[in-house]
Amino acid sequence: MDVSADLQELARTRIAVVCAGIKSILDLPRTLQYLETMGVPVLGYRAEELPAFYSRDSGLAVDYRVDSPTDIAKILRAQDALGLNSGELITVPVPDTSAIPFAQMESVIESAISDMQVAGVTGKDTTPFLLSRVAEKTQGESLSTNIELVMNNAALAGEVAAAYAD
Repeated sequence: MDVSADLQELARTRIAVVCAGIKSILDLPRTLQYLETMGVPVLGYRAEELPAFYSRDSGLAVDYRVDSPTDIAKILRAQDALGLNSGELITVPVPDTSAIPFAQMESVIESAISDMQVAGVTGKDTTPFLLSRVAEKTQGESLSTNIELVMNNAALAGEVAAAYAD
């Protein structure tokens, strides 16, 4: 089993990570299970379902829905007060205008994984290969979506930081 060092660090470090969900090239249910096992809460910003990076949905539930940066800041403060040592994963769906349907992305990713296996790509070269192949297969749409979700994540992270600092 290959567990990302990022997940292990999130389990032992007081940090709030704002993201568009779990990278859709990974095993989403297993990753959620690992986070639960390690005591990392997964929050859904204005969503009850885990976003799947390029897609707004995945069919998987988040632990808690939160509807404002202030609510997120309250959760962060409560975890601080309790002395909990894990971080939080704050998931925010990609904007509707940039989202790619989940079923479409699943098909693209499966095809990219097949290409990777045929090419014999393994280890640290896996993610760059898959992301490149996904961008190719979506004719750049996945790259545009990626840019939008990064900006969306940064905007929410700034709002949460401001609410936490108040």
